[in-house]
Amino acid sequence: MTKPFKLRVLPLLTLLLIGSVSLIWGFHTVRVQMASGDKDDASLLEAYRHVEVASVSDALEQIVGKKMYMTHRMRPIFPSKFAGVALTVHLKKEENDDPAALNGMLAAIDSGQRNSVYVMEVDDGTDIAGMGGLMGTAMSARNYAGAIIDGGVRDVAYLQKIGFPVFALGIVPSTSVHHYRFAGFNVPVVCDGVAVNPGDVVVADADGVAVVPRAAAEKTLALAQQLDYKEHSMYAIIEKAKSIVEAVKQVGRL
Repeated sequence: MTKPFKLRVLPLLTLLLIGSVSLIWGFHTVRVQMASGDKDDASLLEAYRHVEVASVSDALEQIVGKKMYMTHRMRPIFPSKFAGVALTVHLKKEENDDPAALNGMLAAIDSGQRNSVYVMEVDDGTDIAGMGGLMGTAMSARNYAGAIIDGGVRDVAYLQKIGFPVFALGIVPSTSVHHYRFAGFNVPVVCDGVAVNPGDVVVADADGVAVVPRAAAEKTLALAQQLDYKEHSMYAIIEKAKSIVEAVKQVGRL
């Protein structure tokens, strides 16, 4: 009776072993695919950090065919340059005494990761601080690239101290607590007139902020790099010829 029992058990163990190996290999494959995607995104963002937002904006106008830059009102709290992936949050105006009204906003921040850009739409929020030092500290600890606030910002001295870059419509001491309610996370938002979708590439520097739809990110980057190269090569020509007309004639970029 022992021998038949062994014969039955051995095939079962073999099947379990094969299944386990397949399962482990499946997880390994998923991890490799995820790591590969992350690596591709990281390479893309690193390349975007080396082009000027003005060139990205020009490229977007040619490729997307519409305005994808924010206005002169969207300014940094200190000189900053970054590129990252949009994590969006929307706050709607609503007077309330609900202590949980903004909990979704806090949970959204804690879901972000390296290279996230916190993009917040605050309804009618020019004079409302959409974020401050506590939120900025959490984003910095999670390695966010920066934040873009369609509203105000406060605790600026502390944000400068920790070196966390924020672009906002203004600096104000106010609070959103009791005046706003969380309305959505990773939903389409409009930030200073520009449509932003979760996963879009957001670039910012001294010239301002531009948003690149994810589907057009590679094509936009390639053209922006070309435009950057042409413009930078023109400086020497202008200095030597003392003529911008000559530089435009030679390079064809303005």
